[in-house]
Amino acid sequence: MRQLTICILGGTGFVGSQIAMRLADHGHRIKILSRRPERHRGLRVVPAIELITASIFDPVQLNQHVQHCDAVINLVGILNEKGHHGDGFYKIHTELTGLILDACLRQGVPRLLQMSALRADAEQAPSFYLRSKGKAENLLFNHGSDKLAVTCFRPSVIFGPEDSFFNRFASLLKIAPVIPLACPKARFAPVYVGDVADRFIAALHDRSSRGQAHDLCGPHDYSLLELVRYTATLLAVNTPVIGLPDRLSKLQAHIFEYLPGKPFSVDNYRSLQLDSVCEASHRELTSIEAIVPGYIGTENRTQKIADYRKAARR
Repeated sequence: MRQLTICILGGTGFVGSQIAMRLADHGHRIKILSRRPERHRGLRVVPAIELITASIFDPVQLNQHVQHCDAVINLVGILNEKGHHGDGFYKIHTELTGLILDACLRQGVPRLLQMSALRADAEQAPSFYLRSKGKAENLLFNHGSDKLAVTCFRPSVIFGPEDSFFNRFASLLKIAPVIPLACPKARFAPVYVGDVADRFIAALHDRSSRGQAHDLCGPHDYSLLELVRYTATLLAVNTPVIGLPDRLSKLQAHIFEYLPGKPFSVDNYRSLQLDSVCEASHRELTSIEAIVPGYIGTENRTQKIADYRKAARR
């Protein structure tokens, strides 16, 4: 297998670091664009990974750094925006995708892999998050060039030792006297970050994946309420988790929308009106029961994460 040069945007994040380390282990050269590469020492020590200080919204810098690359992987995304009208989502998900697409076409990059979202739809989705992701997909699949092959991936919620899903609820369960849970019936098929990374890597050499959007889900479906209560069980805490009816869920979203950090927003509420699950043919094998107990509710959590990072580089 020949060595590829791959540029990753969003490569310092939860999913990106897994993809980067596994690609490096396969013998490829990785360029990660970041505003603050000095914050990511774990990646800097991998010889095949180069962290580059760059503004990803600068077309000149984008063109410079994707030049001579065999592939570009775009993992940049947000779950909430600073404002309330969708501008932040469209800037990060759609406008940036347009800039990346243009740079790839100008520089002759033959392969582009894009992180999208399950239920992304530019016209019919209920939230700015899903509509902006869907519009980005449309840009990529309608670019009109046979010189750039595109594959999009649409995962359900992604889990793993450094995730922002189980870890976030674990933190809340440890300190809150009660958890009033919005949209408790919303359904997910959590997919393991290692499986997601493997699918991205496999697509680089899989010609049949070109021009396709692939849904990514784990083996089982759960309601949000089931997942939060499962987390409480792993923590061995008795914090009551109370599912809110729709009217109170919407009220919570409108209130939390204006709290620091936007822990829950109206756009999140709208996204949760659609179940994040897949057809049976789009299932990965790794279950939450096989992985999550290793990093939630264990006294040696720090060591577990260290072991996980080490394993990811093998």
